[in-house]
Amino acid sequence: MQAAIDRIMQTYDLLANQTAAASAEAREKVTDYVRTLFEAGEKDENRLAVCGLTYLRQLDGSSDPVKAGYTGL
Repeated sequence: MQAAIDRIMQTYDLLANQTAAASAEAREKVTDYVRTLFEAGEKDENRLAVCGLTYLRQLDGSSDPVKAGYTGL
């Protein structure tokens, strides 16, 4: 589980330009989220990493398709 969290944060830090405090807060949130997934039975490190990164991007609004310019047309 810790390897997945480290991988999530390494990738997220490359994507998001943020302060050390914001990074620490994101790590805390994603740790809780990944722990919940792990305790629910998800043991695949790759899936945990993808889910955790998706979770952080949803929190900061960077995965909003409308903001990205996708209108569905």
